[in-house]
Amino acid sequence: MRVPGILAVVFLTFTAGMLIAEEDPVMKEAQTTFAPIPLTPPPVKGVTPTPALVELGKALYFDPRLSQSHNISCNTCHQIGLGGVDMLPTSIGHKWQHGSRNAPTVLNSIFNIAQFWDGRAADLAAQAGGPIQNPVEMGISHEHAIETLKRIPGYEALFKAAFPTEKDPITIGNVEDAIAAFEATLITPNAPFDKFLRGDANALTPEQKEGLQLFMSKGCSTCHSGINVGGQMYAPFGVVEKPGADFLPPSDKGRFDVTKTASDEYVFRVPPLRNSELTPPYFHTGKSWDLRQAVAVMGNSQLGDKLTDGEVTKITSFLRSLTGDQPKVAYPILPPSEAQTPRPEP
Repeated sequence: MRVPGILAVVFLTFTAGMLIAEEDPVMKEAQTTFAPIPLTPPPVKGVTPTPALVELGKALYFDPRLSQSHNISCNTCHQIGLGGVDMLPTSIGHKWQHGSRNAPTVLNSIFNIAQFWDGRAADLAAQAGGPIQNPVEMGISHEHAIETLKRIPGYEALFKAAFPTEKDPITIGNVEDAIAAFEATLITPNAPFDKFLRGDANALTPEQKEGLQLFMSKGCSTCHSGINVGGQMYAPFGVVEKPGADFLPPSDKGRFDVTKTASDEYVFRVPPLRNSELTPPYFHTGKSWDLRQAVAVMGNSQLGDKLTDGEVTKITSFLRSLTGDQPKVAYPILPPSEAQTPRPEP
C-alpha cells in the first residue's frame, strides 16, 4: 500500500518509535513501571479549577498574612523557585520554632497518594489548612485567618470571582480548595525521563540509562514507581537494616502517630523522586545534603545492598534525568491591608 507524502513520514516516524519501545527492554520495562508527567495539570478531586480559583489560590499561597506574625506564607517553606522546598533540614516557623520533619516539595504533589510524610492529609485541600493553624508553622487559628481575610477589602472580589454562587465565600474550606487548585498547577513535565517514557531512546545519556536499569533491577522501583517515581505507598525506613539515629531518630515513629498501629512504627510515605537534585537535604530528617549519599543509604537500608561507587554514580545520574520544566509563576500583587485589618502578633 502506498502512503502519500507527509502521511508516510508520520507513519514511519510513529512506527519507528513503537519499534524502539518493543526492541529496547529497558524502555519497555520502564514504560510498565513509570508514567510521564502530563503536559497539563490534573484537577483536584472535588474542585473545579477555574482561572479565578487558581488566581485566588496563588494569592493565598504567597500571602504571609495567613500566619499570626504576617511573616510566613505557604511559599516560605515550599519555595517554588527552589524546587518547591526551603532547603533547610527542618523549616523555621512561628516564633522561630523548627518543625520536626523536612518540608516535602510542593511540585507534582498532586500525584501523591496522600500528603505529609505520614500521609495524615488525604489530598492537597486537606493539607492546605494544616500548616495555617499549626502552632509550630503559621501559628494562627482558622477563625482568625478568615477574620483577617474578610478585613482585607481586596479579597472580597477575588473570592466572589472564584465562588460566584456563594453568598459568603470567604471560608476556610474555600481557602483550602483555592490553595489546592493552585498547587495542582505546579507540575514539572518534559524531564528527559518523560521523553524517554514517551519513546525517545536518545532522551537519556548512556550513563542515565544504565542507572535506570540498575534502579529497576536492584529493586528501587518496587517502591519508587508511577508518575512521581514514588509517593504512591508507605514503607518502613530500614526494611533490611535500620539507618543511624541521625537519619531515623527513635522519637519520630512516622505513620504510627496517625494510625496508632504497631506495624506502622517508623513507616513513612515513600518520597517522590521527581526533581530530587533540586531538593536537598534528603529524608524526613533532612540530614543528608548529598544525593549520592542518600542513594547509598537507601541501598543499605531498604535493599540490603552495598552499592558500589560506580552503581551509586549511575543511579544518581538517572535521578538527575527526573528534573523537568520548572513552573513559571509570577509573584502576585496582594490586596493591601487597611486600617481595619488585624495587626501581626509576634
